[in-house]
Amino acid sequence: MTSTRKTAAKSTETFTAEERAAMKERAQELKTSARRSSRADKAAEDEAAVVAKIAEMQDADRVMAERIHAVVKASAPGLAPKLWYGMPAYAKDGKVVCFFQSAQKFNARYATFGFNDKANLDEGTMWPTAFALTKLTAADEARIGELVKRAAG
Repeated sequence: MTSTRKTAAKSTETFTAEERAAMKERAQELKTSARRSSRADKAAEDEAAVVAKIAEMQDADRVMAERIHAVVKASAPGLAPKLWYGMPAYAKDGKVVCFFQSAQKFNARYATFGFNDKANLDEGTMWPTAFALTKLTAADEARIGELVKRAAG
């Protein structure tokens, strides 16, 4: 076996089927994005893709993702919805600030709402960048809204 084949075989063993699927989704997202013409068309298509992805989710994840989508849009209207590795995400200047990962995405027992390094959430030398979600309460939605405002600032 050549070294290229060994590397390819090893890399497919390194990633789970769910991770490989997410990478394929990301590659497709990039191809689709490159084909769009106007900025307004791109924004509308990105939001439609996020809403469609949320609609595909299982009940508990879908309900949380719908609420998070509404909270993010209300709290930080400057963030642009887009798909990121097949997950609903919200970007500023093209860089993902926060995202929702359904529990079913990686066969986890809880969904995740997370922030990337572009989020302005620094608190001293250590701060949380992701939160496990089993359901959303009004207090959870308020906290997410506050964090998203800070992250987008």
